[in-house]
Amino acid sequence: MRAPRPYWSPYVAGVALGLVLLAAFVLAGRGLGASGAFASATAAGVEAVAPAHARANPYFGAFTGTEGERAPLGDWIVLEVLGLVIGGALSAWLAGRSRARIDRGPMIDDRRRLLWAFAGGTVMGFAARLARGCTSGLALTGGALLSVGAWVFMLALFAAGYAAAPLFRRAWR
Repeated sequence: MRAPRPYWSPYVAGVALGLVLLAAFVLAGRGLGASGAFASATAAGVEAVAPAHARANPYFGAFTGTEGERAPLGDWIVLEVLGLVIGGALSAWLAGRSRARIDRGPMIDDRRRLLWAFAGGTVMGFAARLARGCTSGLALTGGALLSVGAWVFMLALFAAGYAAAPLFRRAWR
């Protein structure tokens, strides 16, 4: 296996991300986000299993349409997340960083690390739906649009991260 290429400079990566966000606004008329893709996929699953329930439910109906005229898996955000997964895999392969592994500290085993990761992802996904947007949608798109809620969210996110860091630090030592 070849040696992995170094990571990009965070400044170059930040400018590139800003250009991607600008391109999304110009080309698609929408910003970036991710959590809506999971809601659309769930709506498609419910539509496939119980179409009447999906159309009668206000939450799922927003994704499928009352007459089923929308295709939830053809939504912009689903295609964006598919592109994100494909692009991330291609980038990891080109950089020599594509291998299966579990990153963890010496004080935690693989099983507990995976359980914590799953629990954290579940909480974040649920919170993203409650907040009507994920970190990328709120922070990147909302921040670019100068949304006060986006800036409050980012300040709260960083404050919570700094407050919680000491609680989890010992697992990584």
